[in-house]
Formats: sequence, structure tokens, C-alpha cells
Amino acid sequence: MKEFLFFFFLLTTRSVATAQNQLNISLKKELDSLHSLDKKYRKAIGANMRGKGDSLSLVYSVKKEDINNYLWKLQGEIDSLNAARIEQIINHYGYPGISLVGTPTNEVAFYIIQHSKVIDKYLPVIRAAAEKNELRFQLYAMMVDRSLMFQDKEQVYGTQGSGMSVKNTTTGKWENLSFIWPIKDPSSVNERRKLAGFELTVEENAKSLGIAYKIFTLDEILKLRNEIMNAKD
Repeated sequence: MKEFLFFFFLLTTRSVATAQNQLNISLKKELDSLHSLDKKYRKAIGANMRGKGDSLSLVYSVKKEDINNYLWKLQGEIDSLNAARIEQIINHYGYPGISLVGTPTNEVAFYIIQHSKVIDKYLPVIRAAAEKNELRFQLYAMMVDRSLMFQDKEQVYGTQGSGMSVKNTTTGKWENLSFIWPIKDPSSVNERRKLAGFELTVEENAKSLGIAYKIFTLDEILKLRNEIMNAKD
């Protein structure tokens, strides 16, 4: 029995070692570096949204009211460079999935594309990667939702939140309104989420994003956005 267990251990160890040897380690390291850049200023942007603008203003020597635009400008420059490099990688290797770079590095290209302006161009590539189990299907679902949101269409899985600055009619001050972007057939969204592999319901997902879930129709959101734009003119 001990000999069998030892033999099994050797087989398992060799299998793991073989799988690791087949990975493109240099590409994996590069993608991990790109992922760090992808998050470089997003953490600070999140902190600013949680009311920590005063400390960030001191750190970056920027006025509190300008800190959000300043951080997004810096992150936007990184995002453009990251997207350009990911395009080169995909053109050369195809999608860098599990079999090429292992997990969780196989998700890096997804996140960089998700944060880029080339989502629609690479959505078929993401779908193919998900169908081949090189990438979690949930990530493809998230990109589908973001693509639809950017086109002012209803999302399918309820993964995307959004926000607007709304004028408080009582105080006259502009306040942030966060919401889950309108969903197609919201009454059955949790069934679609379950089939896609999501563990959280749309309500739970909204809470994790710091959003109180409320159903809005697309017409309501587009009308509100137009009213806000007209009020600012």
C-alpha cells in the first residue's frame, strides 16, 4: 500500500511539473506585471469614492475636487498602453488562457480588455476562450454586459453598475447616484446568473459593489441622463 501511495505521489508530482513546464513563464510574468499596472490607480480611485479625497489630495498634491479626474487620467494612460500590448499578445498567441499561462494569470488579458476601448473587437475572442475552458464563462458574461451598457442597451446578467451626479432638489448640491445598469427581463436575471455560473444573486452582487439594488428601466435611466446633461448646460 505504501509503495502504491509513493508511486501515485510521483505520478502526481510529475504531472504538475509537466504542466508547469508547458506554461510560457516569461509571458506569465509579463501579464502579472501588466495586471499590477491595471490596478495601480484604481485602488486610489475607490478610496476617493469612499470619502478619502482629503488624504489623496495631500499624497498627489492635487485639489480634492480634481483628484478623481487626475487619477483617471493617470490610469487611462496606463490602460491604453496595456491594451496595446494585450492586442500584440493575442495577435501572436491567441488568447493567453489556462493552458498557456495558468491561473489566475489567464484572467489578466480579460481585465485589461474589460478596461479598454476595444471590448467589442475582442468579445468574440473572449467568448471562444470561455467555450474552450481557457477562461471562466462568468468573465465573458461580464464583458457582454459591459458591451451592452456602453451601447446604451439593457444588460443580460446584471453584472454592471453605473453612476451619475444628480442634483439634490432640497440642498441644491450634486450627489452621486449609483445603480445597477438596466437589465433585460430583470425578473429572471438570477436564473440566467445561475446558469452562467455566478454564485451571487443580482441583489447580492449589487451589495458587494456598494449599491442598493433597485430596478430601473432603460428609458428611465436615459431620460434621467438627458435631464442632468440639460441641467448642466
